[in-house]
Amino acid sequence: METAHEPQHQQQHQQHPISLYLKIWGLLFVLSTLSYLVDYFQLQGMLRWTLIVVFMIAKAGLIIAVFMHMAWERMALVCAILIPPAALLVFVWLMAAEADYTFVTRGVFFR
Repeated sequence: METAHEPQHQQQHQQHPISLYLKIWGLLFVLSTLSYLVDYFQLQGMLRWTLIVVFMIAKAGLIIAVFMHMAWERMALVCAILIPPAALLVFVWLMAAEADYTFVTRGVFFR
């Protein structure tokens, strides 16, 4: 049993250097600039959408990892937060594939 004179349990807070946040901010600025340049150079087709999605995922990953402190969390918490949205993306992809199949099948049989 603790007495009033014994020190309480001290919480340890992890301090990250400000330079880490400035570097990530700079990297986010570069990725945003590259995303803007995709439109500026008027890239079209799959290249355009691939670059936009890659830059978007990279920026989201940096924000989640550093600014939301997920890089320093336990793996169980990371999995609990990241696996459900990933599963939803897989299900959306499966539904899109099924919709495409249904659309083609209707085109073949109902001309």
